[in-house]
Amino acid sequence: MTKHLKKAELHVHIEGAAPPALAYRQAEKYGIDPATFIRDGAYIWHDFTSFITAYDHVASVFRSSEDYAALAEVYLLELAAEDTIYAELFVSPDHGEAVGLSPDEYIGGLATGMEAAKAKTGIESRMIIIGERHLGPENVLNRAKWAAHYSHPLITGFNMAGEERMNRVADYSAAFDIVREAGLGITIHAGELCGAFSVADALDLVKPSRIGHGVRAIEDADLVRRLADLGTVLEVCPGSNIALKVFPDFKSHPLRQFRDAGVRVCLNSDDPPFFHTSLAREYEIASQEFGFTDDEINAMTRTALEAAFVDEETRAILLAKL
Repeated sequence: MTKHLKKAELHVHIEGAAPPALAYRQAEKYGIDPATFIRDGAYIWHDFTSFITAYDHVASVFRSSEDYAALAEVYLLELAAEDTIYAELFVSPDHGEAVGLSPDEYIGGLATGMEAAKAKTGIESRMIIIGERHLGPENVLNRAKWAAHYSHPLITGFNMAGEERMNRVADYSAAFDIVREAGLGITIHAGELCGAFSVADALDLVKPSRIGHGVRAIEDADLVRRLADLGTVLEVCPGSNIALKVFPDFKSHPLRQFRDAGVRVCLNSDDPPFFHTSLAREYEIASQEFGFTDDEINAMTRTALEAAFVDEETRAILLAKL
């Protein structure tokens, strides 16, 4: 049992963390039929494409700053109840704009919820701005320019997520040059739906300190060695990988292989209710399915805190808690 372990999370999409019961209430609030994306208390999807569609449905029922404040607070309180001391939320102003919210309103709402959760539980959290890959290179470039000039104490990083099979990393590399220059932490989704080449492209062109997923790197032994040598942290989401059929089962999942090869890894939930998981369950999976000891799991949490996009004073406080 891993209930007693302190936890940290670097990879969770805030709309994707909405509990179905909350999304259901939100849909009713705005006169939207929740049956189009929720059935029997669970989100409806069957593959990555339909998952993205369902995700967009869920995002569309959060339409005000207050809605986003409630969402951030609900999720962070859930994490805090599971002994989580730190979380980075992937946030996409594009989702806010899709329902008529300005970036200010979207970010402001989330920040209010994050601050409320911290006041109640002490949980520390930050926002990582997402550029949506499937909206195209120009959109991601514009989002990077916006992030580079938008100063908010809780925004500390930039990421690209979305449909990995669309375009190549090279099409987006200019966006990362802009946010790097601005001093934001850099992570990128790669090596989930696409193979090892996607991770290699990310390392070559984006030079991130972390990679979201990255698990398909296991297909290239030289690339695994390169990840270990560079110290690049993989934000691994085992439950998500199995739900999306990246791997057929935990037995074939490479988390332990990465760890044994010296690659830095940490545990994350990605879009927890969509994949019938939670951060607490991911820690249980590490213990039960992969056979990691408490000390080994604590080392992954330490990796997460060492790789977190926070100031050094905050990092020291978090590491002391661990």
